[in-house]
Amino acid sequence: MLTYIRESIEELRNNVTLPPRAESTNLMVVVAVFSILFALATWGVDTVFSELIKVYFNNVLN
Repeated sequence: MLTYIRESIEELRNNVTLPPRAESTNLMVVVAVFSILFALATWGVDTVFSELIKVYFNNVLN
């Protein structure tokens, strides 16, 4: 297990490069925008289904 951890740390130090700060910032903005859009879409679908279920049960019970 210790060998695996040492090799992982060595791999990170020698072979992994981070993107430039500007690219990281741009990617973060893209992820944030898509996350917000997906959350809004999920909220919209949930709201529509909630209203459809209310209408259905109001008509069935009345």
